[in-house]
Amino acid sequence: MIFSRSVKIMNRRTLTTAEIGDIVRTTRKAFGLRQDQLAGAAGVGLRFIVDLEAGKQTAQIGKALQVLATLGCSLEITPPPEPKGARKA
Repeated sequence: MIFSRSVKIMNRRTLTTAEIGDIVRTTRKAFGLRQDQLAGAAGVGLRFIVDLEAGKQTAQIGKALQVLATLGCSLEITPPPEPKGARKA
């Protein structure tokens, strides 16, 4: 199950685990979901949702991506620019 709703939270390049947790919580609440409902929809445990929303720094990235995708959130990763004079592999 994937939810889709536009929730503008922040527009920044670097996020902390606490900010990701806030995004998950805010988006979940915007959909009117309880933590256990989101856990079931995303295929993760309730404890994982609780920890993710609390900004736990050691949360598994694969599960976090599942939750974000379930909520319809997108995540963009931009590699740094290549240093001048760097050799290409």
